[in-house]
Amino acid sequence: MDEDISIINANTRQEKIKNFFIKNKKSLITILSSIILIIFAYFTFGEVQDRKIKSLAEKYNSISINFNSSNKMDFKNDLVEIINEKNSTYSPLALYFILDNDIQSSNEEINKFFDIIIKEVNLDQEIKNLIIYKKGLFNSNFETENNLIKILNPIINSESVWKSHALYLLAEYFFDKNQKQKAREFYNQILDYNKSNENILVETRKRLSRDFSE
Repeated sequence: MDEDISIINANTRQEKIKNFFIKNKKSLITILSSIILIIFAYFTFGEVQDRKIKSLAEKYNSISINFNSSNKMDFKNDLVEIINEKNSTYSPLALYFILDNDIQSSNEEINKFFDIIIKEVNLDQEIKNLIIYKKGLFNSNFETENNLIKILNPIINSESVWKSHALYLLAEYFFDKNQKQKAREFYNQILDYNKSNENILVETRKRLSRDFSE
């Protein structure tokens, strides 16, 4: 008797499963098709990205090998294209190449390139902080103190490894302008920050001892 009941229950479950698949056939096919498409799209996207990175690498390496200082501007368009690809490796390298080789660009242009990399490229936070610091370093030659501080504020208000570098840049900026009180404030912040870079600390103490002694 118990065996008959088990057989009936098993048959009932099989019938329910069968009816479920029949009833939801279209929905199940749609879901399965979607899963297959997602998997296909994932691998296709990965392959496309790999090809794009390889192409960027080849373009950047070609510029590095063939660069000629007598016709710098011939390489600028390719470097700008690499920056606009917003790649975490080659976009910063392209900007550094422009800066290091003095490829003619306006200050506005260079800041635009910095902003693309800082705001639109997926970077590790400390790499981003380094680029913010480099932007501050570039702008320290011509920007007002308020704008320079605004550029460097994301680092100054953080616990970044680049914080003491940013503070030192501002201290030296004000020292060069003979604003010694403001300079001293930033030097003192370096001394008070317990994670300041050792070399920055040494240079700060030298500066205070040499130029601020009473």
